[in-house]
Amino acid sequence: MATSELDTARDEIAAPDDVTPAASNASVADAPRAPRTGATGTRPARQTRGARARGVDAEASEAFQQAEANTETVRRETKRARRAPSPARAAEREQSRIAEQPGFVLHSYPYRETSLIIDVLTRDHGRIALVAKGAKRPHSALRGVLQTFQPLSLAWLGKGELRTLTKAEWVGGLRPLEGDALLSGFYLNELLVKFCARDDPHDKLFQHYLTTLHHLAHGEPAGIILRAFERVLLRETGYAVAFDRCTQTRGKVVPERRYVFHPDWGVRPASGDEPSDWPIVIGQTLLDMEQDNYSRAQTVQQSKLLMRFLLNHHLGGVPLNTRQILLDLQKL
Repeated sequence: MATSELDTARDEIAAPDDVTPAASNASVADAPRAPRTGATGTRPARQTRGARARGVDAEASEAFQQAEANTETVRRETKRARRAPSPARAAEREQSRIAEQPGFVLHSYPYRETSLIIDVLTRDHGRIALVAKGAKRPHSALRGVLQTFQPLSLAWLGKGELRTLTKAEWVGGLRPLEGDALLSGFYLNELLVKFCARDDPHDKLFQHYLTTLHHLAHGEPAGIILRAFERVLLRETGYAVAFDRCTQTRGKVVPERRYVFHPDWGVRPASGDEPSDWPIVIGQTLLDMEQDNYSRAQTVQQSKLLMRFLLNHHLGGVPLNTRQILLDLQKL
């Protein structure tokens, strides 16, 4: 009996009724684990160092961007300062800018793909060369303006041998040349190109050119108009000598006497030993030419031969293209 009670008490102590194996396992699983040594302090320390590194990188990037912006500003200011002309250069450039200058196109030829170089006669600047940029383009405003024998108002920029045309306007007031008058106009232009040096103004010659075009456009006799222009051309360019004075006798030309005109010395009596290509004219022709009087038929004929001889001499024997064209047309 005693032994049985002792065994029962031992079993109750070893396995209590309210404790099961599952409950025991759950209790063990739910029990909090002991933290690792240093775990609670290590993770916040890493986060602090990362934030500091990111802050340093952001500050460095901002400083770099600011430095780049400052460098670009300095570069722009330096470039602007280099482009800005000095006061002396600005004044010189302003002096090289010409506006509203009366002029005529004498000749033009292509320049590159879309531009032209035009040879113009101006009132105050003489004969100059201008480049008309884009004048060959179909819709260029200059395309229909840069025509020969038409009064123009020109503006350009530059001081070199080839300047830049900036504006051209048609002035009007002159009829277009047609037929023989047109060929005579080309003859005038060729004379001006060959006799007038660049940048050598001749205001009287410019005005006489305008008057000559006006006479030709109204159908006046070309022979008379051209002789008068040729004489003014030689006089204004420094080649003319008086027609009414004899260089040998220093006296006035006698109407009935025969004379020759030495290209360099002037009028002298014909002696018969002159070169065969020197034309012989009577004194009346010379007196009429001095007065621009071409009412006599003999004066018209002899003055034509004399002026052709003088022009050919001063051109060094180089033939005029327009004169050759006129001769060829007369043979047709």
